[in-house]
Amino acid sequence: MGFFEKLKLGLKKTKDSMVGRIERLLGSFTKIDEELFEELEETLVMCDIGVSTSVKICDQLRDRVKIKGITDPLAIKDILKDILVEMLGEDQPLDTSTKPSVVLVIGVNGAGKTTTIGKLAFSLHLAGNNVLVAAADTFRAAAIDQLEVWTNRAGCDIIKHKEGSDPAAVVFDALTAAKSRGADVVLCDTAGRLHNKKNLMNELKKISRIVHEQAEGCSLEVLLALDATTGQNAVSQAKLFNEACDITGIILTKLDGTAKGGIVVSIADELGIPVKLITVGEHIDDMQPFVARDFVNALFDD
Repeated sequence: MGFFEKLKLGLKKTKDSMVGRIERLLGSFTKIDEELFEELEETLVMCDIGVSTSVKICDQLRDRVKIKGITDPLAIKDILKDILVEMLGEDQPLDTSTKPSVVLVIGVNGAGKTTTIGKLAFSLHLAGNNVLVAAADTFRAAAIDQLEVWTNRAGCDIIKHKEGSDPAAVVFDALTAAKSRGADVVLCDTAGRLHNKKNLMNELKKISRIVHEQAEGCSLEVLLALDATTGQNAVSQAKLFNEACDITGIILTKLDGTAKGGIVVSIADELGIPVKLITVGEHIDDMQPFVARDFVNALFDD
């Protein structure tokens, strides 16, 4: 199965819920009027797009419908697709331009962080990279063992210490090993503590400092793993994490298990943080780069 077909299948719940509602709404009107826009705005909010983002979308729709002289309600769908693609912004792939490149993956426990690292390790390894994984979530019981299972599946090496060790020390050793082994990418798991805890901020700053000291000039991605099934709560999480550290991108997990995929639009609009990767299944090869046009087409195309 190709990437696009897998994406369409993974977004089926969101398509049935979100796009189904929009199409039924547009089909129930014979003309374009203010009532249509008001109901569309309510529908978008119900689809986890968020109030402020839904208002922006409908304001743009009004302007474009007027400029183009469109009178058929069903013709709104194509304009809506274009607006969503523009709102999602320019696609931003993962930056692995240096050797080594470093990727920190952060997020609350339960967001699929560890499995996401396994999938990302596999994807990078498949692309020909020598990948080293740092098991720097040393606080959660069995986190190291769980990550080791995934890295074994991905065919990558892991650097680990015993449970309760200093996470920054694990990252230090991983970077030292990366240089001696000629690794291309170092993936670092981090503790998934509650996002409003000051110690998390301090820990991430310490890890970031170690990265810059040991791999000066390297590209550093700080990716936040967000569970798509949590809807608008994911936006709140992202805001709080972004206050704690400079997030460079988001990995949206479990898109296949939710009807709340519209959250992608809220994240892009409200936070200005690019969604770089998405997972649309439980298998190790079910991660793919986020491409805005493909995402929107997979939602709206028959």
